[in-house]
Amino acid sequence: MISLEWVADYIDIKEEDLKELAIKITKAGINVEKVITNHIENLVIGEITKCISHPDSDHLHICTVKINETEETQIVCGASNVKEGIKVIVALPNAILPGGIEIKKSKIRGVESNGMICALFELGLEEKTEDNYNKGIYEVPFDAKIGMDAMKYLGQDSTVYELDVHKHRNNDCYYHIGFAYEIACILNKKVTLPKRSFDEIEESVENHFSLKVETDKCPFYLAKMVTDVKIKKSPEFIQKRLIAAGMRPINNVVDISNYVMLEFGQPLHFFDKDSLGKEIVVRDAKEEEHIITLDKKERILKSSDIVITDGEKPVCIAGVMGGLNTEVEENTKTILIESAIFDAVSIRNTASRLNLKSEASIRYGKGLNYEYTQMAIERACHLLEKYADAKILKGIVKYDAIEKEEKVVKFKADDINKMLGIIIDTKEMEKELNRLDFPYTLENDTFEVTIPKRRLDIDPNINDIAEEIGRLYGYHNLVSTLPKVPIKRGEYIGDVKYRKYISKRLRALGLNEIKTYSLVSTEMALMFQYEKKEKIYLPNPMSMDKSIMRTTLIPSLINTYLYNKARKTEDILLYEISKTYEKNYQEDTKISILLKGNYVTSTWNKNTLKVDFYVTKGIIEDILDSLGLQNRYEFQVKNIDGLHPKIAGAIVLDREEIGIIGRVHPNILKEEVYVAEISLPKLIKKIKPIKFKEAPKYPSIKKDAAFIVSKEVLSCDIETIIKKKGGRLLTKIDVFDVYEGENLKSNEKSIAFHLTFQDETRTLTEEEVMNIFNNIILGVENELHAKLRDK
Repeated sequence: MISLEWVADYIDIKEEDLKELAIKITKAGINVEKVITNHIENLVIGEITKCISHPDSDHLHICTVKINETEETQIVCGASNVKEGIKVIVALPNAILPGGIEIKKSKIRGVESNGMICALFELGLEEKTEDNYNKGIYEVPFDAKIGMDAMKYLGQDSTVYELDVHKHRNNDCYYHIGFAYEIACILNKKVTLPKRSFDEIEESVENHFSLKVETDKCPFYLAKMVTDVKIKKSPEFIQKRLIAAGMRPINNVVDISNYVMLEFGQPLHFFDKDSLGKEIVVRDAKEEEHIITLDKKERILKSSDIVITDGEKPVCIAGVMGGLNTEVEENTKTILIESAIFDAVSIRNTASRLNLKSEASIRYGKGLNYEYTQMAIERACHLLEKYADAKILKGIVKYDAIEKEEKVVKFKADDINKMLGIIIDTKEMEKELNRLDFPYTLENDTFEVTIPKRRLDIDPNINDIAEEIGRLYGYHNLVSTLPKVPIKRGEYIGDVKYRKYISKRLRALGLNEIKTYSLVSTEMALMFQYEKKEKIYLPNPMSMDKSIMRTTLIPSLINTYLYNKARKTEDILLYEISKTYEKNYQEDTKISILLKGNYVTSTWNKNTLKVDFYVTKGIIEDILDSLGLQNRYEFQVKNIDGLHPKIAGAIVLDREEIGIIGRVHPNILKEEVYVAEISLPKLIKKIKPIKFKEAPKYPSIKKDAAFIVSKEVLSCDIETIIKKKGGRLLTKIDVFDVYEGENLKSNEKSIAFHLTFQDETRTLTEEEVMNIFNNIILGVENELHAKLRDK
């Protein structure tokens, strides 16, 4: 809440329409939520002339209240502090209080009540907190005239702005001088700071106490001492302004502390010097340290908190709340004034943990300007001297380790214009900087701007200066333009691109995607250890079946297979693409598939394609071929942990092993279940941009050859020789048949190949193709002791 009557002390706004001003302020970036002119009809000052207990209640009272010079009325009141002889605020029938509460004549437990005696929170002048509720009704100073307008007496008939300050904005709009600067830059006027002068007596403050700061969470600490203080009521203007800001006046000393905080944004703390002793030590709290705060509650502290101590025991939770042991009381004569800066994060955490958020802790938690820390203590001395008859001791005790480097920004007008997307000339920028009251120099078209200490929210970069100039120039002056940027097709990049592509491809091939836990049991972790990776064991697992970070996805797929099998699912085609982990904090992304049952089933003619090694291999080949890796990969026989010793192999790409394929070992699953797993990062590393070639203009020639070889010979051995002998004209090799049985020996098999020959520049002749074909046959026969079938 910002009182415009208070702001008028620092800037001339007499001729301004305050509602129009609110609109200008909102357009400049500070959102004025409400413009409040507090006036409530039928709300008057009254005096309780008689107060007796209600006959049918243990807490209600029947009050006779004088509401003007000639008239009295009866009101039933339940406040704990209601009593005869005090002046109060009375809401008469037909008064409408904040929240739309209409006061009517009524009967309360059989007794007529003609109105309500009000607390400040019921008038919207305080928050409805537990403390404010317990304080009860507001006791009006006795000099108030009976029957007068209560809001006018309280000074609440002036205009108040309720602000919604953006969280990135510093606390300069949480106090009246800071807000005056905001109005000043909008109206292009200057701010006049309040008086801070005072006289000092000869006695020095340094003779009365010493200061030690033993924590790096307190970079700036000032203390002054005043004596011969007279505790009494505050001047009327201070009381009214505090009420307008939502604070209850208490006495001149406490009120001056709050008044200066709302004026400069710097919280102060007043200690009873006689209770404090001769030493102040600022330090981190000890773990489990205790203090009783001003609200008479015991607080248990942590080592992350900051405390003010008398050298031994805490006397204040720094930036949050003072201790009861140094409270300023009615008989206090000597006061030590603290004005300091504490670590903002620490204050926020302490206030939140102790549930002690206050006006002071909010401001400490946003960061403070050390220049105002000094001004605030001077202002407090000025007001204490004037309104509490205080004598100010000479000198100040100071601890100063704060960074004072100026925040300076250099830029040219073009730099700002590029960011804002408009053209503001140099003269206009000078005007805006003058309105902001930001000191600057202009030399060779280059501005050098010094950011004032009061604007902690502005960092020394061009972006923040552009924002300040732009908001004052007026966002409504920004011209809508289409962005001039190169347009490119939106697409996924990196491993996300390939993960999504492969996932889509596998779904198109009929597989179903699953997602399983990254945590597995000890039993699962011991399966398929083909990479020999060291595992990560959780120190405090939520359960034993989720205690180890997995190094392979295959056991998780098997678990899912078993789950579906138990529910009578016959054909199971699964895949998962997820991360695996090992102890040296290396992550890998695996593509894993599991197949069992029929890959294709026709309900029409009952034809099926049963899952086997070659179906699994075909799916892997489809993925690799679609990524442009044809002729660069092969499948090599290999013994692999967890796979059938005769039906297992490594997937090799450019001579690097990237995965495995095979049937699950019968010791693990008796059924024929086939799996494959590929490392996605290893695969991506091998992918190159796909090059497209035009369709061949010249025809190809195809030849078939079947070789009878020993069962120990692999098809890839034959393919290697065929490639070697075929040369560049041999463009494609396909295995189309493997035969064992009749007309062959028990240790023999027949492997048949389709061979395709083609030249991109001419038509091949039958003669030259046959020469190559015969050379291939001769090479296979000689090197592998093979013979051509049906020769």
